[in-house]
Amino acid sequence: MLTFKNFNIADWFSFYRIAAAPVLLGLILLDVRLIFTWLLLISYLTDAIDGFLARTLNIASPRGSQLDSFGDQITLIIGLIGLFYFETEFIITHIILILIAFIPYVIQMILAYIKYGKATSFHTYLAKLSAVMQSIFILWSLFFYPNLTLFYVMIIIGILETVEEITLIFLYKDWASDVKGIYWALQDKRRIRNELSK
Repeated sequence: MLTFKNFNIADWFSFYRIAAAPVLLGLILLDVRLIFTWLLLISYLTDAIDGFLARTLNIASPRGSQLDSFGDQITLIIGLIGLFYFETEFIITHIILILIAFIPYVIQMILAYIKYGKATSFHTYLAKLSAVMQSIFILWSLFFYPNLTLFYVMIIIGILETVEEITLIFLYKDWASDVKGIYWALQDKRRIRNELSK
């Protein structure tokens, strides 16, 4: 039976991000930009910490991967809500480009739920790079001001990452976690094919 005793230290960092979300949302409603931004920074740092701990302590698991992904998604959503609230003019000015990047992400989520019944947790290199760029852009915008170069880089990497995720959904019949990218997925499929042909 699954109890809280079964969760490891990396899982608890993911739980922190999930638990912090309503607090961060409350800070947005209270219009407390600086405290919101510092706590959002801490949430982003826990994302780096839980992944490091899972790899270093060899405690990675499909459950932990799902928790991490959920924590990432909810933190991203809260960060975007904060960005929209505190930098409304910038968001409205660039809404078309944001939608161009966001709509494929929604399509990817729908495809994942149709095929696997849950969100993907591929955690590819490109996904990690995209998450880093998103956090850098959001934090820079909230601490200072929206930087257009960071914004365009974030959008481009985000679109590429979403295309990769959609491709991996079609490549993997069953839900899989911690796939490095399309190249490695194709290598795995080739290896499995070779083993079956022996």
